[in-house]
Amino acid sequence: MTLSRRRFLSISAACLLAGPARAERWQGRAFGAEIDITIRGPRDIAGPAVRAARDLLRRIEAQFNLFDPGSQLSRLNAAGRLDTPDPMFRTLMRAADRVHRATGGLFDPTVQPLWRALADGGDLVAARRLIGWSRVTHGTQAVVLGTGQALTFNGIAQGFATDRVADLLAAAGFGDTLVNIGEFRGSGGPWTLGLSDPQFGHLGTRTLTQGAIATSSPHSVPLQGRGHILHASAAPQWSTVSVEAADATTADGFSTALALAPLDMIRALPGRHGIRRVTLVNTTGDLITL
Repeated sequence: MTLSRRRFLSISAACLLAGPARAERWQGRAFGAEIDITIRGPRDIAGPAVRAARDLLRRIEAQFNLFDPGSQLSRLNAAGRLDTPDPMFRTLMRAADRVHRATGGLFDPTVQPLWRALADGGDLVAARRLIGWSRVTHGTQAVVLGTGQALTFNGIAQGFATDRVADLLAAAGFGDTLVNIGEFRGSGGPWTLGLSDPQFGHLGTRTLTQGAIATSSPHSVPLQGRGHILHASAAPQWSTVSVEAADATTADGFSTALALAPLDMIRALPGRHGIRRVTLVNTTGDLITL
């Protein structure tokens, strides 16, 4: 369905916390994003669950934070090799590989040298030559990069963290939660989320009861006159892409990649890879829901 409305969509935090149970809520920051974790349940057990979620987030950031020189990702980028990577690191590598393959290479974590060159005024041609996920090898013993390569998981790590926290809360017995770590995953609810596009403004809402939704707007973070979603050769095709899926890792990775994808590729995805719905806003503000 295509609607000629010059509005849409980057999920903004507008949750309706209605319901009979008391909501325990924590707000903070991680991965450079605002965090909002809400649990409906008795405060005496919801409070400790929130604290456990905060501890888990600190452990996840210790793996993937580009701005922490001691993180596993920073150590990998500095040395070109990471021996005996943490199981969590290996899990995210496998998830990134799945999205890379499913999108014909549009999702590529090796774009970090290009991001750095754009930010620092470096050699863009040389940086593009370093991009290529196929040059990365990873397994239980080591992750090894090609010469000069560096990784960023900024297009998938927030979704991964969202899933880990949501799974922790579910394992603790909570069935009515909303986790927002830049991407959303909810259970119970219903949770109502406000939607807007950086250029075309507020559209409306989405309701989440069981699953996840992630949104990418390439030009929400300008980078030397370009969008912040990068690739060796592809350029952003959409003002905003929102993906609803069974889990936030999938939603996050695909929303990143599909910002660069043609419509024909996107049309084939709902019903595959756990993707339930894709909503697009083109550069003139038209809305397409698949």
